[in-house]
Amino acid sequence: MRRCSARSATSSIAARGTGQLVTDVKRLPIQFDRDRVGAFCRDRGIFRLSVFGSVLRDDFDPARSDIDVLADFKPEATRGIGFRFFGYGEELAGILGHKVDFCSRLDPRLEPTVRREAVTIYEDS
Repeated sequence: MRRCSARSATSSIAARGTGQLVTDVKRLPIQFDRDRVGAFCRDRGIFRLSVFGSVLRDDFDPARSDIDVLADFKPEATRGIGFRFFGYGEELAGILGHKVDFCSRLDPRLEPTVRREAVTIYEDS
């Protein structure tokens, strides 16, 4: 599984813009098909998919910024996943319409902040 490094996650949360963080999926500066995101997650055993970093701040540039995504998998979903995992970011980029930095684990020093600020875009009920 890919762990977001201190460097990539720090750059996502440290250099904040001057405004408030987006805290609601309806206020995100990106448009996406929630049904397609849900199907993507269900097919891969992801029970929660969240965005964090610049997409939540006023310095997000839709033409240049990537989207930091945190995937929480059901325990059994990662058995035998192999190299397929590495294609998930590209697949999700096709759905979201932006380059995606796809993570399933975070640097332990940054995880509490990222999880507190992240906005969930899919959750299995």
